[in-house]
Amino acid sequence: MTRDLNKVQLTGRLGADPELRLTPQGHTVVTFRVASNRSWRNAEGEPHEDTEWFRVVAWNKLAEICNQWLSKASRVYVEGRLQTRQWHDQDGQPRVLSEVVASDIIILDTRRSPVGATPPAPPAPADAAPSVPHAQAALTTPARIVKAVALPRGPAAFAEEDLPF
Repeated sequence: MTRDLNKVQLTGRLGADPELRLTPQGHTVVTFRVASNRSWRNAEGEPHEDTEWFRVVAWNKLAEICNQWLSKASRVYVEGRLQTRQWHDQDGQPRVLSEVVASDIIILDTRRSPVGATPPAPPAPADAAPSVPHAQAALTTPARIVKAVALPRGPAAFAEEDLPF
């Protein structure tokens, strides 16, 4: 038996700061828009670029992390599912909205600080006890920050003992 699949994966940059809200039930929700570019060449070989905008919604703890760590122009990887909502506006007109409900978000910027964070303090002497703000900062680090690393290329880049088989 085969199962259906509703999965979205995209990378891009935020078009504005995330918007955080609380639902009447007390759930945290954040919304933001991600611009994803596509490069292509026409029949004459001329380069073109299109930008597609995606509305992204994250809930609860993921929403809090997004609100703390993301800002306009942040580069992100978003994974989730596509959801379409329908309703009637105040004038009775039917409205339709498609959005990505995020299940995983990875920050692709190499060095980010929490939004509104103060710069880190200089290192304390080795015999000094850690300060409370430094300890709290360690607790607010998101679980997933990806840093791009250049890997060696070609067959000569790895020694034979590095092979997993």
